[in-house]
Amino acid sequence: PPLLPLLLLCVLGAPQAGSGAHTAVISPQDPTLLIGSSLLATCSVHGDPPGATAEGLYWTLNGRRLPPELSRVLNASTLALALANLNGSRQQSGDNLVCHARDGSILAGSCLYVGLPPEKPVNISCWSKNMKDLTCRWTPGAHGETFLHTNYSLKYKLRWYGQDNTCEEYHTVGPHSCHIPKDLALFTPYEIWVEATNRLGSARSDVLTLDILDVVTTDPPPDVHVSRVGGLEDQLSVRWVSPPALKDFLFQAKYQIRYRVEDSVDWKVVDDVSNQTSCRLAGLKPGTVYFVQVRCNPFGIYGSKKAGIWSEWSHPTAASTPRSERSGPGGGACEPRGGEPSSGPVRRELKQFLGWLKKHAYCSNLSFRLYDQWRAWMQKSHKTRNQDEGILPSGRRGTARGPAR
Repeated sequence: PPLLPLLLLCVLGAPQAGSGAHTAVISPQDPTLLIGSSLLATCSVHGDPPGATAEGLYWTLNGRRLPPELSRVLNASTLALALANLNGSRQQSGDNLVCHARDGSILAGSCLYVGLPPEKPVNISCWSKNMKDLTCRWTPGAHGETFLHTNYSLKYKLRWYGQDNTCEEYHTVGPHSCHIPKDLALFTPYEIWVEATNRLGSARSDVLTLDILDVVTTDPPPDVHVSRVGGLEDQLSVRWVSPPALKDFLFQAKYQIRYRVEDSVDWKVVDDVSNQTSCRLAGLKPGTVYFVQVRCNPFGIYGSKKAGIWSEWSHPTAASTPRSERSGPGGGACEPRGGEPSSGPVRRELKQFLGWLKKHAYCSNLSFRLYDQWRAWMQKSHKTRNQDEGILPSGRRGTARGPAR
């Protein structure tokens, strides 16, 4: 349809005199109304052009002809339109209300803006990746949609002095975000807020107060490697590199690891990694593929007492644990032969130790050294016990021989 292009942008007003089109005026011109309001508009033709009397006129809204029962003739040159309980505009640039002559030609047009005033922006969060910049994002409000073009401005200033500044680089990390690239001060708190404005009003968010040093974050740790720990079937070793962006700054770092099995969406998080750049995961299933991710939280930068902001998770890295070669239920060790001393208490004690280790010390190097020492001690103890009892490798007891004659 020839009127369809009008849906792209409402810029149509009354035709200019001398343009060759029929001269008409829509009143009110470009009105702004709240959702649910009513509108009474008129289209008045000036002069006496052929075929442009009120009885031959009709209305369209966004290219669709409105039912004739919504219109009535006021006089020979004026056609009125009554719209009730208006919905929000279909496009933020305004809906196209057009008055036509009998032959379909356009006599006049008006932009109709129907919507809501902006709500107070909420959930402002900010972060810095190099202590020189600041990126902030926010949520438009409880309902969000106003059906009108709404302008958001991020404002900031030093807390105790200085003038208001306006952020200029918008939509950097989403539709409601802005990036301040430079010229920020350290060791001084900033006040940050967002102002929202449209045709029906304005709103201002609560003020967020922050120090740049308290909102530092990084990119995810690079070069995450996951590998097997020798032949240990229930463990994987994870190693990574500290984020390079903060290598020149005085800071500490906390790391988190999360991992999941290949066919699951549930992640298990390891919180007690501290500031190490390696970790050994224990208590895993033998012969299973695991996906592992790492993230970083820089804190204590230049003496800041607040925790930083967690980075995004690194890209998943996959590795598999060795398959179990042990037989028996759960892949456990063979039970002792009948009549032989039971190693149940030792096995139960080992199980308790491993249970404590898996629960409390996933990534403690000291604990895993103890664990390795424990395993070596158990193997040595088992070998010594077998020698004392005269058990041969095949499981047969040796025959005691008397002194040689």
